[in-house]
Amino acid sequence: MFKRLFLVAFAIFGLTCCANKVEELSGTDGLDIPPAFANFPDVPFPKRAQLNLTETKAFGSGENWVGTVSYTTPYDASRIFDFYISEMPKLQWTEVAVVRAAISQMTYFKDNKALQILIESNGDNQAKITVTAVPNQTAMSRYNI
Repeated sequence: MFKRLFLVAFAIFGLTCCANKVEELSGTDGLDIPPAFANFPDVPFPKRAQLNLTETKAFGSGENWVGTVSYTTPYDASRIFDFYISEMPKLQWTEVAVVRAAISQMTYFKDNKALQILIESNGDNQAKITVTAVPNQTAMSRYNI
């Protein structure tokens, strides 16, 4: 009797473990992508980023999205600036202009899209980041797209 009860409990435990498992997403470098950011695969996002749904307004999917994505991080603005300087070229973004300031501004081109990143301090060891993607006709004509 005890053996049968143990087997039933073990089977139920095994089924619940499998049913609750969520598949992790990985970025180009193999690190996990926060699930809220999986809709924007052409932009790198740091771990522990928190999406701001009230300020995020994006349309489209995959690499064809346009709009604004807003998020906060538990990292200071300088570290986030360095993160984007390092990570954007890995996703084939071309740097157009970068300004490190109280509100840092970064502009990139890729294919037929322009991307602006604004980074501002949001207190000690916190930053608010706004990423805006728009269609870019200049890049399209420059590269004969």
